Amino acid sequence: MSSQVCSNPSASTAPLLPHTPSRREGLQIPALPACTFFLLRPSFHHKGAQTSSPASDPQADTSVSFLPHLEAKIRQTHSLAHLLTKYAEQLLQEYVQHQGAPFGSPGFSPPRLPVAGLNAPAPGHAGLPLQERLRLDAVALAELPPLLDAVRRRQAELTPRAPRLLRRLEDAARQARALGTAVETVLAALGAAAHGPRREPAATAAGATPAPVGVFPAKLLGLRVCGLYREWVRRTEGDLGQLLPGGPA
Repeated sequence: MSSQVCSNPSASTAPLLPHTPSRREGLQIPALPACTFFLLRPSFHHKGAQTSSPASDPQADTSVSFLPHLEAKIRQTHSLAHLLTKYAEQLLQEYVQHQGAPFGSPGFSPPRLPVAGLNAPAPGHAGLPLQERLRLDAVALAELPPLLDAVRRRQAELTPRAPRLLRRLEDAARQARALGTAVETVLAALGAAAHGPRREPAATAAGATPAPVGVFPAKLLGLRVCGLYREWVRRTEGDLGQLLPGGPA
């Protein structure tokens, strides 16, 4: 006689559900490749689904106990910022390598040229409220792509035999835009507006920062833009780290 899996015809044979880690188990987010920034899009709940409880309501807890989906999104965005911090350092080194003397010389101290529409993080940035810091991060990241594109176009004229540098500049513009969008998503989930009406990127690149006439000033400006990219990505990584459980206060 053949054995039966279930002798009770009315027994349920519902498929097993995949295991979902609890908040106590923690979330392990792998390092994100730059092309996976689309994972950072906002998620939505089904109508009627329970989204919070008195114990997990961020407004009811002054320590801001995040919902699991929000914590995962913050971790993803922080992982992306951490990855781009490494890429920004590589871009700066690659840029200096292709500019010739005196760039890269031990005694060379380039002037910090002003870049219209974008400043370095202010000395008092760390003392601002966290959401205000993230808002400033998002604004700066939105300004960077057209500036990086302008540097890439000028470098295509000055260093046409440096395809890797041109590719890094192109990637940096795209990655800055992706990180800025991800930070805005986190801010929206926290109930904070990222910034006011955004200026058109084309106007920022073409009108606010005209290309320098000479070769040396153009190289200096490109160095400054690459440096600002590194500073703001690093600053964004630090600010996002404070949202993580166990992060610095």
